[in-house]
Amino acid sequence: MIVWLNGAFGAGKTATARELVDFMPGSTFYDPELVGNGLRMMLPRKRLEQVSDYQDLPSWRRLVVDTGAALMAEVGGPLVVAMTVLRQEYRDEIFGGFAARRIPVRHVLLRTDETILRERIAGREAIPGDPEASESVRQWCLAHLAPYRAALPWLTADAHVVDTTGITPRQTAQHIADAVREGAGSCDIVQTPEPTAETLAAGVLLFDEEDRVLLVDPTYKPGWEFPGGVVEPGEPPMCAGVREVTEELGVRLDEPLRLLVADWERPQPPGYGGLRLLFDGGKLSSAAAREVLLPGSELRGWRFVTESEAAALLPPVRLSRLRWALRAREQGRPLYLEAGVPTG
Repeated sequence: MIVWLNGAFGAGKTATARELVDFMPGSTFYDPELVGNGLRMMLPRKRLEQVSDYQDLPSWRRLVVDTGAALMAEVGGPLVVAMTVLRQEYRDEIFGGFAARRIPVRHVLLRTDETILRERIAGREAIPGDPEASESVRQWCLAHLAPYRAALPWLTADAHVVDTTGITPRQTAQHIADAVREGAGSCDIVQTPEPTAETLAAGVLLFDEEDRVLLVDPTYKPGWEFPGGVVEPGEPPMCAGVREVTEELGVRLDEPLRLLVADWERPQPPGYGGLRLLFDGGKLSSAAAREVLLPGSELRGWRFVTESEAAALLPPVRLSRLRWALRAREQGRPLYLEAGVPTG
C-alpha cells in the first residue's frame, strides 16, 4: 500500500510523512523528488528547458511508479509519499500505474489555511547558507498557491482531507494512521494490467443529433478516450466494442457496428502498440444519453464534442485516429492507417 500525502507547498507534508512512518510499522518514506533530481542530472539541458517542472516529464511520472513498485518489492511494507500533485491527469497516470501493479493507494490531502501557508513559506530556509537560492524557492512556492487553489475542487473530492491548521505534524500523522486503518483515502481506480505484447483494441464512436462525438474521461490515465477497450482472447472485435459500450456507459447497441478505421499503432517503449479499430456506433438519442451511467472506478465523465473541441482533450495519436474516422464516416468507406497515416 502507498499513502500519498498531497497538499500545497508549506502544508507540512514531509514532516508529517516522517512522523507517519513511526505510526505505520514496517513502512518506508519514499521521496519522488529524488527521481526528479536524478532526471535533472541525466537528461540533456535542451529537454529540461522544454518544461517548467519535472512533473511535466513523462519519464518522471513513469519512474515514480516503477521506482515505487521496485521499492515495495525490496522492503515489503507500505510506502509513505510526500509529494504535491496538482494536475489531475498526472494523478491519474501515477495512481493508475500503481493500480496496474495491484498496489493500492490511499490519497490524503493536508489542507492548511493560506495565511499559515504564507507564513511558513516566508520563514522557510530551503538551502541553508544560500539566501538567494532559498528566496528563489520561496517565490516558487508562492507562485504555486494559485494552482493549488484551482486544484482544490478535485483534490477535496478525491482525497481524505486533514485540516492541519492547528495541529502538529505528529498529531496529523496520528490522525492519518488511524484514518488509513479505517480505509480512508482509498482510491477506487480501475486496475488495468500493462500489456506484455501487442494488443487488439476496439473503440466505438457514438454521435448526438448535432453529429458531435462522445468522449469519456478515464480515471486511470491522462487524456480523454473513445468508449472501448482491449479485445479479449477469442472475442470478435465488434462484439468487444459493443461489450465495452455497455460496461462503460450502460448503453446497449443492438445494430451491427460499421468499421471506420483500422490503425496499426507503432510500438513505442514502454508500450507495445498493436491494431486499433474504430467503429461507428450510430446516433445516441437524447433519451438514451440521459440514461448514461458511468463506472466510477473507471470513468469520471463523458461529453459530446465537436472535432475542434476534441483537439483540446485527446492525445495526438487518438486525435489523428478520430479525424480519419470522421473522414471515413463522411465518405462511407473504412480507412486503413499505419501509425495514424492512411495507407493503400
